[in-house]
Amino acid sequence: MDLPLGETAALITAACYTTSSTFFTRAGQHFGSWVTNRSRLVVAVILLVSVHWIFLGGPLPLDASPERWLWLGTSGIVGLVLGDMFLFQAYIWIGPRLGLLLLSLAPVLSALLAWMFLGEVLRLMDVLGMVATLGGIAWVILEPGSSPDNRPERSKYSRGVLFGLLAAAGQAVGMVLAKKGLGGDFPALSGNVMRMSIAMLALWLLTLVQGQIPETIRRLRARPTGLKFILAGSVIGPLAGVSFSLYAIQHTSIGVASTLIALPPVFFLPVAYFIFKERFGWGAVAGTVLALAGVALLFLF
Repeated sequence: MDLPLGETAALITAACYTTSSTFFTRAGQHFGSWVTNRSRLVVAVILLVSVHWIFLGGPLPLDASPERWLWLGTSGIVGLVLGDMFLFQAYIWIGPRLGLLLLSLAPVLSALLAWMFLGEVLRLMDVLGMVATLGGIAWVILEPGSSPDNRPERSKYSRGVLFGLLAAAGQAVGMVLAKKGLGGDFPALSGNVMRMSIAMLALWLLTLVQGQIPETIRRLRARPTGLKFILAGSVIGPLAGVSFSLYAIQHTSIGVASTLIALPPVFFLPVAYFIFKERFGWGAVAGTVLALAGVALLFLF
């Protein structure tokens, strides 16, 4: 039986995020997390505006209501500026495998936010799913050999874990806000353009206030090879991946979409082994599977 469109889009999103995380990790090693995020948002907005113009007849959805702009714009700032800044730095400090695994906490945090602020009920199965996810992630993080032995690298590892948790929080809040802005049959591509555009404007306004624009341009010009990673990652992640993710949450429940979108830590295990030359035991594999089983338990049963 064919997968429904929403679930298919969520699986494609997971594949896109797995691939783009590889490129953004390489870019972050060249430029750092802030410069990578600033530049990839510019590239992503240019690509998205072009695609939106071709398929929907205009560069921006100017007929969208102010309420949609508010929800989607806020979602972009929280998820794409703050969340991704933490994520890219986590990639640099602890690698994309662990960064993506920590990002799989986003569905758990979404459920907790809904319980605390929206009055949604947590069933016993939800609680068991949260415990399984947290237990799986803790298993991977605390596995012998995961944390470096020397103090400076151990400190970097701890900060990377913290930033991965903050990235998950940013994505969780961002997705809940995006769901509010995508009500009805509003095109997912338009929603993505709105999120990315507001996020880019907010981040570059901050860059201007900080006086970091000349330094950003200097660093980009000094390492043109890194720009190729940003371009590739932007096409696969912000353009394709985020568009498919918004389509997914629009055409299926946010729980099912979030569960499938959380699969990159499993997809990334062979990538981490063969491309990034990480060496990890079966405990890391088992912990990853347990964590994602908890995500599935949280939303699918």
